[in-house]
Amino acid sequence: MKFTDYPIVPEIKKAISELGWNKPTDIQFKAIQSILDGEDVLAIAQTGTGKTASFVIPIIDKIAKSKHKYKSNGISALVMVPTRELAKQIEGVFKEIGKHTKVRPMAILGGVEQDYQIEQLRGKVDIVIATPGRMFDLISQGHLVVSEIRTLVLDEADHMLDLGFIKDIRDLMKHIPQKRQTLFFSATIDKDIKKIAYDLVRNAIRIQISPKNPVAKNIAHSVSYVEMDDKRFFLENLVKENENKKIIAFVRTKVRAERVVKAMERVGIQAEALHGDVDQKKRFSILTRFRNGENKLLVTTDVAARGIDIQGVEAVVNYDLPDVAENYVHRIGRTGRGKDKGWAISFCSKEEKNYLLAIEEFVGYKIAEYGISKDDYEAIVEESESQNYDWQKLMAQEDLWKSKKKNK
Repeated sequence: MKFTDYPIVPEIKKAISELGWNKPTDIQFKAIQSILDGEDVLAIAQTGTGKTASFVIPIIDKIAKSKHKYKSNGISALVMVPTRELAKQIEGVFKEIGKHTKVRPMAILGGVEQDYQIEQLRGKVDIVIATPGRMFDLISQGHLVVSEIRTLVLDEADHMLDLGFIKDIRDLMKHIPQKRQTLFFSATIDKDIKKIAYDLVRNAIRIQISPKNPVAKNIAHSVSYVEMDDKRFFLENLVKENENKKIIAFVRTKVRAERVVKAMERVGIQAEALHGDVDQKKRFSILTRFRNGENKLLVTTDVAARGIDIQGVEAVVNYDLPDVAENYVHRIGRTGRGKDKGWAISFCSKEEKNYLLAIEEFVGYKIAEYGISKDDYEAIVEESESQNYDWQKLMAQEDLWKSKKKNK
C-alpha cells in the first residue's frame, strides 16, 4: 500500500510526497486506517519506527475535513508528551505534514515565558502538543480550553510513567470529554502500562511492532573495552577519524557531560553539552545547531535518549554505559533513523561490566566486540593532543573553582 492509496486530503498527500515518503512503515500501515476510522488505538512500537507520523497524518486529515462542520474555537486534538524537546519535535512534524492545510498546531511547554503561548491560544489553534506542567497551568488560568477535545494522544507513555506523570494523566481526564478518540503509544508494555492504557482506551485496536531484536536492523553496534580514564582519548580519535559526521556521545551525569565537552575543546574539537541543568531556550538552540550541522558533536545525558529525531546522525557513542539497560536501545536509536544506516559504539570500563551484562540480557544476545589491540590502544592514548595537559591538575582546579562558587 502507498500513501496515495489512503483516503486523506490531497494537501496531506502533497506534503508527504515532498518529504519523499512513498510507502508507510509497519506501524503507520497498521495504525493510520484504524485512526481514520475513529478507533481507539493502543500501539507498542520501538523508537525509530515512524510512529509520530502514524497519528499526525490521520489527525490532520480529520480536522481538515471537519473544519466546515465545527465552528468551535476550542482545541480539537491534544497530544501529551513527557519532554519539552519531544513537544517541539512533534509540533514540527504536524507543521511539515499539514503545511498545505489550514490546520494549526502549537507546542505548549515549560521553561519559556508563557505570555507568547497565551497570545497564540487567543488565535485559532486546532492541535496542542503539551508537557504536563505548563498544560495544567494554562488550563487552570482558563487560557487553554480542552472541553471539546475529540482526539487525545499519549505519546511515549512508558516514559511519562517513569517520570511520575501518572497523576497528571488521570487529572487530565477530568477536563476532557469522555466521548473521544484515544491513541496510546508506548515503546514498552508492562502491567503498569496496561493498567493505565485500559483505563483510557475503549475497545482499542492493539498494535504491537516488536521484532525479536529490539535494536533496529539498520544499526550496527559493538562494544570496546576502554578504561574509564582513557575514554576521552578514544572519543577524540573517533571524532577526528569521522570529520564532518554528526555524532552523539551519551554520558551518565551532567558533570560528566560538561567535563567531556571541555576535554574535547582542549584538543580542538567543538562540542556542546545537553542536560537537565541547561536553560530551555539554550537547549533548543543547541539542538538546532546540531540539527543544522553547525556543531558535529553533541554530548548529552539521557535527556536526549528518547523521542528526539535528528536526521543524519551517523554515529552514537555510549561514552558511559547506561545504568538502565532499556536506555541502551533508546540511545542508539538516535542513529539509523528510518531507512538510514547507523552505527553505535560503547566504551566499557571494568566498572561497567555489570551494565553491559544487563544490556546483553535485555537485547537477548551478546554484543559484538570491536577489538582493540594493545599496540593500537597505546597508540591512541599516546597520539592524543590531550597529552599536553596535566589532566589531574586541571580537574582539581575545576573542582576547586566550583566549590568556591557554591560557597559564595
